[in-house]
Amino acid sequence: MADIRFEVRHRFAAPPRRVWDELVDWQAHERWIPLTKMQVDPGDPTEVGHELTARTGVGRVALPDRMRVTACEWDDGAAAGECVVEKLGPVLRGRAGFTVGADPEGCVVDWFEDVTVPYVPGFVAPLGGWIGAFFFRQGMRRLERVIRR
Repeated sequence: MADIRFEVRHRFAAPPRRVWDELVDWQAHERWIPLTKMQVDPGDPTEVGHELTARTGVGRVALPDRMRVTACEWDDGAAAGECVVEKLGPVLRGRAGFTVGADPEGCVVDWFEDVTVPYVPGFVAPLGGWIGAFFFRQGMRRLERVIRR
């Protein structure tokens, strides 16, 4: 089993609340996470217990990533928020999440993934973390373009 961990930081020249709203719009992740389709339960996307599934890949070769919101809160006074999801399997188990905080030029997003992947040997974990971080950096760049529109 591989324990894959990575963090990605991205600065946005946009108001923190604008970026937050895009990040917690789970369905909108399709616009900026490469090769991903979302299935989102109805209801408040920031409510603890809210569930969603991301399918990343092409056709039948797509990784299902079931998640449940475990914490998600925006603080208007601080112009900051934090959201954490639990990864429910069948492939990825663990946690992922992000924080959004004000910055002199807009805001900063810190995204993390901390998952285990069964059937993948542990020695592959560093490569898996590098690949995951690479794709999320690409995703953050795409999100920036979406926000600028």
